[in-house]
Amino acid sequence: MYPSPQPEAASHATPDEFRAALSQLASGVSLVTVHDPEDGEDVGMTATSFLSVSLEPPLVLISVREDSRMDEVLSRADTWAVSLLSEEQKALGSRFAMKGRLSDRLLFADAPHHRGPHSGAPLIDGALATVECRTEQRIAAGDHTLLLGRVLEALVPDPGGRPLLYFRGGYRTLG
Repeated sequence: MYPSPQPEAASHATPDEFRAALSQLASGVSLVTVHDPEDGEDVGMTATSFLSVSLEPPLVLISVREDSRMDEVLSRADTWAVSLLSEEQKALGSRFAMKGRLSDRLLFADAPHHRGPHSGAPLIDGALATVECRTEQRIAAGDHTLLLGRVLEALVPDPGGRPLLYFRGGYRTLG
């Protein structure tokens, strides 16, 4: 049995303090991509908030800024994809993190990719792994939307690659 919810407590951490504390956690860098069913455009964003939730059934979770273009497109698309970036793909991670400064078309212009057979979303060539998902649930969480996705397919094309990491406000590699 779970305890009863408590009244909302006031936060004593400022956004800057919270950001500084979480910068101490190394995260893998991934690209979340979706094919917009309304206008046919591909949309993508760099994410460090991607995690495994369950093996049976296979579920993952991503966090998307509320009211962003990505959130808007994911609200009307049933499927999406995640490409886990390798350390050689730092430039791609930076490019997709510039969302809002580059059009979606320019983001994908020379990013080697192919279409996922289940989602139709771009899968980044050379990624350490790719995961295609169907949205199971959308959860409002502060200034973000959490998407719980059922994994339709997970591939590891090159098991020997090394991950791109994000730590203390910058990209890092193992080694």
